[in-house]
Amino acid sequence: MYASREDIGYDFGDDSKVGSKPIKPNPNIDGGWAWMIVLSSFLVHILIMGSQMALGILNMEWLEEFNQSRGLTAWVSSLSMGITLIVGPFIGLFISMCGCRTTAIIGGMLNALGWILSAYASNVHYLFLTFGVTAGIGSGMVYLPAVVMVGQYFQKRRALAQGLSTTGTGFGAFLMTALLKYLCTEFGWRNAMFIQGAISLNLCVCGALMRPLSPKDLHEKYVVRSDSEENRAKALSHSTETIKSNGVLSEEPEKKEEVANEEVLGSVQHIEIGGKSGSGRSMYGLRLLKSVSQLTVTVRKGFALWYSSYFGAASLFTNRVFVAFIIWALFAYSSFVIPFIHLPEIVKQYNLSRQDNVFPLTSIIAIVHIFGKVILGIISDLPCISTWNVFLVANFTLVTCILTLPLMQTYIGLAVVCALIGFSSGYFSLMPVVTEDLVGTKHLANAYGIIICANGISALFGPPFAGWIYDITQKYDFSFYIAGLLYMVGIIFLLIQPCIQKKQPREKSTEEAQV
Repeated sequence: MYASREDIGYDFGDDSKVGSKPIKPNPNIDGGWAWMIVLSSFLVHILIMGSQMALGILNMEWLEEFNQSRGLTAWVSSLSMGITLIVGPFIGLFISMCGCRTTAIIGGMLNALGWILSAYASNVHYLFLTFGVTAGIGSGMVYLPAVVMVGQYFQKRRALAQGLSTTGTGFGAFLMTALLKYLCTEFGWRNAMFIQGAISLNLCVCGALMRPLSPKDLHEKYVVRSDSEENRAKALSHSTETIKSNGVLSEEPEKKEEVANEEVLGSVQHIEIGGKSGSGRSMYGLRLLKSVSQLTVTVRKGFALWYSSYFGAASLFTNRVFVAFIIWALFAYSSFVIPFIHLPEIVKQYNLSRQDNVFPLTSIIAIVHIFGKVILGIISDLPCISTWNVFLVANFTLVTCILTLPLMQTYIGLAVVCALIGFSSGYFSLMPVVTEDLVGTKHLANAYGIIICANGISALFGPPFAGWIYDITQKYDFSFYIAGLLYMVGIIFLLIQPCIQKKQPREKSTEEAQV
């Protein structure tokens, strides 16, 4: 097990320039404006993830309106939730080129447009395009920046900050369910979606609050982080050997490209100064050329970072532990979604509808899930506790609950297991922290985009797979067993890869000593 990416021995060069002089940290890191970033992310989770968890209200309205099968109609919600996560890698490209603030503001407008256009839907297939695709892409463009910005602004309290911001999902599930139910009752589902679209414009406000940190501030964060860790020198030398063995691209090409870009802009500026005696039209053309050149440089630099993260020599996929993390993500999210989808049927099968109507089991999961995120975040931020160990323990608890849930046939037993599922699934707030420990803040947007993409695939195909298993066996037990076993495979990958990653440099050093 490991506590950070230095312990694994894999780095992307973010911390390669650690100065010996103490640098005063930015007051906005772990304080000040950082808490406004948490508030912004909290509201994003309410408006996006909370709304998606409340789509059951609209799903019933769509069934009555369009008279289509339940399976076809359910794809509207599945597309919206899946696309929000699946587009993560492409949103990483936008963040690299435009920054988190611009990406989030554009995403907020696109999400609102999807809701508003869906109010004029004439059939389910129309909703696939407007709500599933348009609103889904918009949601993804806001969701990923909200997570990345919290990771950039926090160092000592990263887990707690992520836990507080992601509790918006639980609060949003309650608030948006009540809001959509009221709006559909009073104004009809079409006007409800129109109003919800107007409300979603507040995502643009949340995006405007995502004030970017300067490169100097990010460098100061790295220095503070390195000073607080033990055995830093040993970890850095260990990371350097691993980088060379993996063929990670150095920073020299980036420096050369920056020099070339500066020469282009300098030449344009020189022409502009030399042409001051020219006509006003010529000056306007030169300014326009300069603006286009600056935009081209920004786009090229952002695309180069995105491309190198995925396909270059410094690809994220050269990190074996990160690849194991992706495999885990492919199986993990469906294990959390399946209980939400199939618990009502299990309750009906065991004749527990009377007790469930008083206090639904899905509500127990949602409520405890909120506390789980905060408590696990607080525990992970303790100096003597490893975030990775907390993450693994929570995963083991969740997979155990998934495997034992079909064995419970009483309401009390199911309620206890659901409470444990809700609490242990609070590890979702630790996923950005673990990802940042693996790849660093510089690559967090692209790396976390891949992780949520894997989660989106899991959420998109997990519940239909469970339903297919039920159609074959006429039991939900096997759905939970298969999901739990696949989930366990992902956890085993997480356990094995850190050991292999540590063992390889040791074997290499032994061979060198023998030579």
